[in-house]
Amino acid sequence: EGNEPGDSTKITYRELLHKVCQFANVLHSQGVKKGDRVSIYLPMILELVVAMLACARIGALHSIVFAGFSADSLCERILDCGCSLLIT
Repeated sequence: EGNEPGDSTKITYRELLHKVCQFANVLHSQGVKKGDRVSIYLPMILELVVAMLACARIGALHSIVFAGFSADSLCERILDCGCSLLIT
């Protein structure tokens, strides 16, 4: 469920697994590997869950920064964790 009332998406476990595997392959093709740090800057949407699970699947550490934060706050969090990729 999203932030707004009535904003929801339904997905099966099989569909979720397919999306997670696809995105894990994208991350891998971008050079993300086990132990790398990735920041995720997305609102409460399905792609946030997919990105988080894809990071976990390949062993990358992820830091979720919700879309309500300012650019300065995002920058501080990226620098603090030393992330190698930002997902928006």
